[in-house]
Amino acid sequence: MLQLESQLSATQMPQSTKTAILAIGGAEDKVHGREILQTFWARSGAQTAKLAIIPSASREPSIIGDRYETIFKDMGVEQLEVLDIRDRDQGRDAYYLKYVDECTGVFLTGGDQLRLCGLLAETPVMERIRDRAIQGEIALAGTSAGAAVMGHHMIGGGGSGESPNRSLVDMTMGLGLVPEVIVDQHFHNRNRMARLLSAIAMHPDRLGVGIDEDTCALFEQDGIIQVLGRGTVNIIDARDLTHTNQPHIGARDPICMNNLRLHILCHGDRYHLYERRPLSSKFNE
Repeated sequence: MLQLESQLSATQMPQSTKTAILAIGGAEDKVHGREILQTFWARSGAQTAKLAIIPSASREPSIIGDRYETIFKDMGVEQLEVLDIRDRDQGRDAYYLKYVDECTGVFLTGGDQLRLCGLLAETPVMERIRDRAIQGEIALAGTSAGAAVMGHHMIGGGGSGESPNRSLVDMTMGLGLVPEVIVDQHFHNRNRMARLLSAIAMHPDRLGVGIDEDTCALFEQDGIIQVLGRGTVNIIDARDLTHTNQPHIGARDPICMNNLRLHILCHGDRYHLYERRPLSSKFNE
């Protein structure tokens, strides 16, 4: 029992107060330990956090916004505002812009990533959020659809459970918060490996990041990705791709891809985004 407790203790993530970008695979624990949400709260300043919740991806933004407001206030957040943006004109609202300039953390809820981008892309509010997040001035988290929008290229929709093929994935433009990656969420829970592979076949210069439910890929300012939560983060690296038939086949024909690298990371594992390599884990240091 003592050995098991020691192993569990070794897997705990250090609670840093530095800002970060958190891509969450959806269905994060909202009731018990709330590890991922607690990490966002800590990275936003903990007791001094001033949070903005943006539920624009949801078709029921009031309900979703109220739910996260309750969760974060239960954690002790005293300064919190739900930015209920339902049309693009609100993306230049003076009050929202002032609040975004002053807040320490922004949380993008789940829903429909196409809806989220349609409402926020290239609005003054979103441009300010992106600039502050990239400069390390705020913590930024997105869950489910809020994670899908992180890259420059975004999976807007598609299917699952087939061989990789072009018809399996609909690609569009994301918000460019972490432009080097293409994120897919609810990853193993909804059997989306083939969908992410199809996306990477179209954009092999990008890094595929597939995130399970109740799991988070936490992007540090120095390019380190840390994994927390109960599932896995799957990294697909096509940098050394030697052959793919993707440009020459029909939309429903299977895609072949040679010389891919796949990394499956669990809680506590780390990966270097810019060097494209896993870092030593606690088991082989």
